[in-house]
Amino acid sequence: MRIVSADTGGAVLDENYNPIGLIATAAVLVEKPYRTATLSIVKYSNPFDYDLSGRKALRDEAFLALKLARKVKPDVIHLDSSLGGIEVRKLDDPTIDALRISDRGKAIWHELSKDLQPLAKRFWEETGVEILAIGKESVAVRIAELYAGIYSVKWGIEYAMREGFVRIGLPRYMSVEINRTRILGKSLDPREGGLYGEIPIENGDFEWQVYPNPIARTFMVFEVKI
Repeated sequence: MRIVSADTGGAVLDENYNPIGLIATAAVLVEKPYRTATLSIVKYSNPFDYDLSGRKALRDEAFLALKLARKVKPDVIHLDSSLGGIEVRKLDDPTIDALRISDRGKAIWHELSKDLQPLAKRFWEETGVEILAIGKESVAVRIAELYAGIYSVKWGIEYAMREGFVRIGLPRYMSVEINRTRILGKSLDPREGGLYGEIPIENGDFEWQVYPNPIARTFMVFEVKI
């Protein structure tokens, strides 16, 4: 099975380690043996002017996943929304009202479905490929999350080159390593079977460190300064 998935992750943190806004949406193609991505693309946001309600992230993820899917023709698309794997093309208002999710979640999906439901239906009619709201139960979604973290690190390095310093919160159970040619992101959850991702990087002169977020257990912080 060839899966395209997308997720948004990596946040600029303030001096108290609270998130200001999210940085990167990554879409990935995942194939057997399902430990990393065969291909990845990214869309960066402005973390200093970001809607943290979840609407922007889901919309960005859906559109970026479709962009990659049109190129690589997967068997299925997985989105990071935990609705039990329901097909997004079926998410009309009555179906959303019947979901076992919070009222806030229903309100978000009522708004999003106006764009995403007809888009998913049209894509399915053209290709036969379903877009599933499956959430973190999907290994492909988790791999997309790792890539969002890696791309956020890359963004952070480039930002620090201009501004001197930045502090970034990584996705849950994730750490990174940097060498002369690449950024490597690894899952710290031993139950995940060694999931990882990597992207190339240009060599630069900067200092970096990774350490636990003191106010958010299971999350690591990436700091870079010039």
